[in-house]
Amino acid sequence: MNRRQFCRTSVAAGVAAAYPWLSGCTQEAEVSTPVVSSIPAVSLDGAEIELEKAALKELSEALSGPMLLNGDDGYDDARKIWNGMHDKRPAVIARCKNTQDVCHAVDFARGNNLLLAVRGGGHSWPGKSVCEGGMMLDLALMNDVDVDADAKRAHAQGGALLNTLDTASLEHGLVTTAGVVSHTGVGGYTLGGGFGRLNRKYGLTIDNLRSAEIVTADGTVRTISEEQDPDLFWAIRGGGGNFGVVTKFEYELHPFERNIYSGMLLFPIAAARDVLEFYGGWYQTLSNEMYVGPVMVTLPDEESTGVVGFEIVYNGDPAQGEKELAPLRSVATPMLDDVKMQDYMVMQTQEDVSFGHGVRSYAKNGMVKEVTQALVDAMIDAYRQDPRTAFFTHTSGGVVKDVGELDTAFTHRNAETMIIVAGGWTDPADDEWAIGALREWFYALEPHTGGYYDNIDFDADKVAGAYGPAYERLSQVKGQYDVGNLFRLNNNISPA
Repeated sequence: MNRRQFCRTSVAAGVAAAYPWLSGCTQEAEVSTPVVSSIPAVSLDGAEIELEKAALKELSEALSGPMLLNGDDGYDDARKIWNGMHDKRPAVIARCKNTQDVCHAVDFARGNNLLLAVRGGGHSWPGKSVCEGGMMLDLALMNDVDVDADAKRAHAQGGALLNTLDTASLEHGLVTTAGVVSHTGVGGYTLGGGFGRLNRKYGLTIDNLRSAEIVTADGTVRTISEEQDPDLFWAIRGGGGNFGVVTKFEYELHPFERNIYSGMLLFPIAAARDVLEFYGGWYQTLSNEMYVGPVMVTLPDEESTGVVGFEIVYNGDPAQGEKELAPLRSVATPMLDDVKMQDYMVMQTQEDVSFGHGVRSYAKNGMVKEVTQALVDAMIDAYRQDPRTAFFTHTSGGVVKDVGELDTAFTHRNAETMIIVAGGWTDPADDEWAIGALREWFYALEPHTGGYYDNIDFDADKVAGAYGPAYERLSQVKGQYDVGNLFRLNNNISPA
């Protein structure tokens, strides 16, 4: 079936579902057992609707990948996302294998006014990559990464994971900024901005994005860049998934020695004030090659030992890195110092187990322009010594600040760091306590922040706090490319 005919049939099925009295034009069947010709679903505005099975059959036939309904083999596995807090059942899952599949799924959702969730790597902390009663557009089967070593470019499909991006690039002695949990998807991670352990030298991931292939709400495939559809390209670099389904990303790569000076430096929690007060002044003297990310966690040992630590990655001459790090090492006696020459992927995968699939997790975050004495005091006073909760950071600064505040849709260019309180647990009975504890912890730190990072925050009810002065332009772009707000399961921007 050609796409135009498929789209017309899909829309017709949606109209029939919305106006059931039209079925009265057909001859009444002489059977006593009713034939189920539709399945219940949820519309964009949350209303109950019906999806005609005939239209679903046509969608299934149009897709190269499988279409799954509740009860089908593979449905329960496909609907699961990383965060075990979210247990939702879509009416239909479209497992796309190529860009044309994505077009068919978008057309179907739009034509049937169907609630739509887009799953890349399935790492949405607040669970926006799955929905109850709508369609999950699943990119998990679109997970290839190709590297052009001569051009220093990586082309990643929308469902690829950061581990695949790192691995493919490093094989050629190249790298780009990628996140801190390797089973995160490139899609949502990139569209939100993209913090990583190399961002002080190479910039955020969006600063390394050179083009993208995107399916917009009208089902059109667009290749966008600074030269093609520049407003849309500007918007996806920090505006999240508000504007379409990105099916391919093109990243700039940088020459890189994968054996790098890196590791963890841990101090007892009793030394927290000494090391954090020192850090507050010292970090401003660091080179762009040095990444130092503070953490405050509780070890899962019998004593629930509290520690304050630092993630270290030095992207340069290791002798110079050791020299830069020496002052921090001398503030107090470390209980662990494993900063050494080692494979970059050791650091890139060290948090994979703590944030493994199925863990129940909640997080809040805020952007910090300066590590002040008042913030250090709040960090120490608010710390909770419990292995289910933690404080950590994504350090920024360096060349991230060299990009203008409105050159991309990510406006938090002046932040030195992002602070996060998050937790991980497995027992649903811990949900209420853990969420309450994490909120209380963050609210003690919130007065020292300005705005937040939309990829992480669980509540995210103040949209302007994520987009700041970019919001008005983002709303205009949203109105141009998604006036019906089909892509709304995100930190949503209202179409102008």
